[in-house]
Amino acid sequence: MKPPPFRYVAPRTVDEAVTALADAGVGGKVLAGGQSLVPLLNMRLVAPSTIVDINGVAGLDAIEVDDDAVVVGATVRHRELERHPSAVDALPVLRQALVLVAHPVIRNRGTVVGSLVHADPAAELPAVLALVGGSVTLVGPDGRREVTAPACFRSAMEFDLRPGELAVAATFPRLPVTTGTAFLELARRHGDYAMAGVCVAVDTSGPVDGGDRDHATVTGARAVFIGVSDTPTPIDLGPHLVGQSTTSLDTDAAVEAARSGLAPTTDIHATADYRRHLAGVLLARALVAAAPTSVATVAA
Repeated sequence: MKPPPFRYVAPRTVDEAVTALADAGVGGKVLAGGQSLVPLLNMRLVAPSTIVDINGVAGLDAIEVDDDAVVVGATVRHRELERHPSAVDALPVLRQALVLVAHPVIRNRGTVVGSLVHADPAAELPAVLALVGGSVTLVGPDGRREVTAPACFRSAMEFDLRPGELAVAATFPRLPVTTGTAFLELARRHGDYAMAGVCVAVDTSGPVDGGDRDHATVTGARAVFIGVSDTPTPIDLGPHLVGQSTTSLDTDAAVEAARSGLAPTTDIHATADYRRHLAGVLLARALVAAAPTSVATVAA
C-alpha cells in the first residue's frame, strides 16, 4: 500500500523543526528512524498533514556519557547506542534491552527517542526509562521542558507530547555500581513483540562487577513489565527481597506480589492468564540474572 498524501519538511535546526510542527498542529508527525511511522503510513493507520524529517537537524545525533547519566539525542539509532562502549558500560541495562529490539536491520534505522515517544506497551526502551527514572527533553513553541518516566507514558501509544513539540533527547540516569540489572522477554518468534517481558534492578550491599559477593545482601529491588499493561510502571519488590543473601535468593514472595498486581488482556497471541504466568516466570529468572552469583528458589 501507499501512504496518504502529506507535506514533507526537512528542517536543518531544532527551531525550524518546531516551527514546522507548530504550523502543522495535530497533523504534524516527526520522521526520525521511521520504523514505526512508515508502516503506519503505508497501512493508512495514520494520515498526517505534514511529515517533519529531523535527520538533517544538527546536534541530535550525539551520545553523551558523564558521571550522572547517559544522554541520547533524537536521531541516535538503536544500534549506535547498543554498540557504544561508554554508554553500555555506564548503564548495562541499555544493551540488555537493545539486543531484544526487533532485528538488527530494524535497529540500524530505528531511534531510541522515537521508540520512547511511540510509547508501545510491548517496547523495551520505555521500560528501561521507567526503571532508571529517566526523562525526555521536549522543545516546543513555549520553550523547553522535561517529562519524567513513568508519568510521561500516559497510556498505550500515548506520550506526554503537546502539539508542536519535538523530543530532542532522552536522559538515562546511571545506577549505583552495587546495582545489578537484567532484561528478559518471550516472543513467539525472534524479533516479534514480546508476549511478556520484564526488566529488573537489584540493589546490593556489594559491587556487581568483580569482588567477593558471597556475603552481599539485597538492599532494594524493582521491576518494570512490558506486554502486560498499558504503561511501564515500576513495581517495588524491596519488601519481599531486602535482607536476603545474593547467594540464596528466594523470589517466590516477590513474584506472587508482582503477578497479583498485573491485569493483562487476552488477544490472538496469548490469554491474560498465560501472560500473567509468563510474567512471573520471567521475573523470577530476571531477579536471578541481576544477582549473578545467586542460586534462587524460582517460582514457576
